[in-house]
Amino acid sequence: MDNVDVLIFVESRYRVDRKRIKSVVFSVLEEQSVKSHLEVSIAIVGDRKMKALNKKYRQKETTTNILTFPLSEGESTRLPKDILHLGDIVISYPQVILEAAAEEMLVDDRMEELVRHGMLHLLGLHHE
Repeated sequence: MDNVDVLIFVESRYRVDRKRIKSVVFSVLEEQSVKSHLEVSIAIVGDRKMKALNKKYRQKETTTNILTFPLSEGESTRLPKDILHLGDIVISYPQVILEAAAEEMLVDDRMEELVRHGMLHLLGLHHE
C-alpha cells in the first residue's frame, strides 16, 4: 500500500519481522476499507519502558503487553502533506515471548495478534 507509512522502532536487542508487521497493518486497513493516506508508528520495547509508560499514562505500576495511543480520540488529525496520523502502538517484546510460550504459539504469531489488536484500537474499534 503506497498510501500507508508504517514507522517501526525496535529496541536493538529484539528481533522482529518488520515485513510481517507491515503486512498486518495493511491487512487490517484493507479489511476496514480504510483508503486515506495515513501513518502509524509501532514501537517494540522492553518491560522497563512499558512499565514507565503504564505508570505515566494509566497510573499503573505494572507492565502490559500493548498500549495504544490514538493521536486524538474520535477526531482525525492531519499532518503536513495531508497525511492522517492514526497514532502509536507500543508492544512489550518480553510480554509477547511470555504469552506466546504460555499459549504454545510462535512469537511472530502473537506479535501479529497484538499488532492487529492495536490497529483496531487506533481505528476506534474497541473490545466490549
